Amino acid sequence: MKAKQPGKRSYDDGCGAAHALDLVGERWALLIVRELLLGPTRFTALRAGLPAISPNVLTQRLEELERAGVLRRRKLLPPAGAWVYELTEWGLDLEPVIIALGRWGARSPYHPTEAPLSADALIISFRTMFDSRAAAGVDASIELRLGEDRFHARIARGHLEITRGTPSHVDAVIETDTETLVKLVYGGGKLTAASRAGHIHIEGDKSAVQRFLGLFPKPAKRT
Repeated sequence: MKAKQPGKRSYDDGCGAAHALDLVGERWALLIVRELLLGPTRFTALRAGLPAISPNVLTQRLEELERAGVLRRRKLLPPAGAWVYELTEWGLDLEPVIIALGRWGARSPYHPTEAPLSADALIISFRTMFDSRAAAGVDASIELRLGEDRFHARIARGHLEITRGTPSHVDAVIETDTETLVKLVYGGGKLTAASRAGHIHIEGDKSAVQRFLGLFPKPAKRT
């Protein structure tokens, strides 16, 4: 039997779900996983995505998740040379768990919809809420520029692929901030009004952007 991590609490329960909670059930652990789903991330970027966590707690959770084999720390090749955290292959298997939890939580009548979202959390929410039926007939490649973050959304044959990075060719570019994009996708905001107010800038096919914004309906609240 594998020894417990020193000082780590355990449910002492043979159920796989209980053991999973031993590994990722501490406060902030799954949100750290969420922030790493889109690729390697620096400590400072994790802090920016999770502003309410203290540096000490973030360090502790990262160490725990590394010991558990959920993530690893490595140094980027020159010229960057920075240390980053990334999920292991096993850690990446948590994505459907995060997505299922996201859909489940979004159905709560107490869901704090006015609370801020990090750029990565918003992108993961797109993966979570994507409606393949609404995407029928949509074939588009869109770049999202959210501050310093760049993402590439590809919609084709009822599927969405959205990754970090700058694509070589797109049908449209959306340049805005996270708060504005949240309002447009989930808050009933109007693209024309946001554009006139200077909160969003669009290059390329505006009709593709309009369709993209409508691909992520919120699930019905529980009754």
